[in-house]
Amino acid sequence: MKRKYRLRRNDDFRRVRHVGKSNASPFLVLAFLRNNLDHSRFGFVVSKQLGKAVQRNKIKRRVREAVRLRLAQVQTGFDIVFVARKRAAQASYLELAQSVENLLKEAGVWEE
Repeated sequence: MKRKYRLRRNDDFRRVRHVGKSNASPFLVLAFLRNNLDHSRFGFVVSKQLGKAVQRNKIKRRVREAVRLRLAQVQTGFDIVFVARKRAAQASYLELAQSVENLLKEAGVWEE
């Protein structure tokens, strides 16, 4: 995912999590907030409770790829943070990708 589409600063993550709205699925939590930019930015959080670095990076890569493939359908002007839940460690890529799509639709940031 290109740099301009990523949330990088801790303040941005904190603002989205505390000020924004959120939706949840069994695998992921999505928090979102308007950002007044001409593009949306995404952040990904995987807790150390979900495993060692290899496992955490695998989850993050899968969710990031699912978002990248659906980038064209996401409305512009949002900061979006995905937080992995414990069940994400055992989920397949297809389950995570479906969860990403459903959460984006529930949040109202999906364009058909």
